[in-house]
Amino acid sequence: MLTTIDHRRDSAGLLYVYPVISRRAGGVSIGINLNINNACNWACVYCQVENLTRGGPPPIDLDRLEHELSSFLENALHGDFMPRHVPPEVRQLMDIAFSGNGEPTSAPEFAEAVGRVAKVLEHFALRNKLMVRLITNGSLMYRPEVQRGIKLLGELGGEVWFKIDRVEAADAALINGVPMPVEKIARHLEISAGLASTWVQTCWFMLDGVAPDAAAREAYCALLKPLAKQLAGIHLYGLARPSMQPAAFRLSRLSPVDLTAFAAEIQEKTGIRVMVSP
Repeated sequence: MLTTIDHRRDSAGLLYVYPVISRRAGGVSIGINLNINNACNWACVYCQVENLTRGGPPPIDLDRLEHELSSFLENALHGDFMPRHVPPEVRQLMDIAFSGNGEPTSAPEFAEAVGRVAKVLEHFALRNKLMVRLITNGSLMYRPEVQRGIKLLGELGGEVWFKIDRVEAADAALINGVPMPVEKIARHLEISAGLASTWVQTCWFMLDGVAPDAAAREAYCALLKPLAKQLAGIHLYGLARPSMQPAAFRLSRLSPVDLTAFAAEIQEKTGIRVMVSP
């Protein structure tokens, strides 16, 4: 049986497609892993990917991706996958999510991959019925081909989950391995929100036993407040699965009380709704 802490990419014996139980989506999520070489342009300290390296994915076999997704959907909808592998309380197909072992938009074929997903959804009469999500760090949002893929995702009724863990450059460099200027984060977030429904996703935790301070919370709220009317909301979540990175020993969970308190602070200062997953 799958669980919320088992997000293995090979659980279905496929190359690109893998099922997980997503605590944020609330059921079965069909993951699409374009970064099969465990390469990413970021290096988040909490990442669960083993042997993570810097870089982008190898060329994508779009025909294989389409076939795997179609075959898996057939089994999930009409076969025995759900009763065999999914607990009854979450036995519901929630979405198709571009996520995986690195940044999905780093694949040059990203837009074409979204197009193949659209084709499969058409075949199963699920277009605009089954949610398509992109889970992204947003760093490549300036690329026209990435924007083309997100525009198509928006036309499918899909949404973007845009990662912002910390805002101040030093904090972002420490947590994500990349010092993103705040102006660039805001610009990329605005691009995403203009193309598809966009949620901010934020992992909030303690580092070396210390919670993010008031300055970190204030910088976060200051970034998002001007974009409040353009965003669908915020997913604020804590650590759920063990990090596979060298800094794993430095990480610890915040209490649900602390996460809920930060969510209330965000809502008060920005007016943006916040969903909390401790």
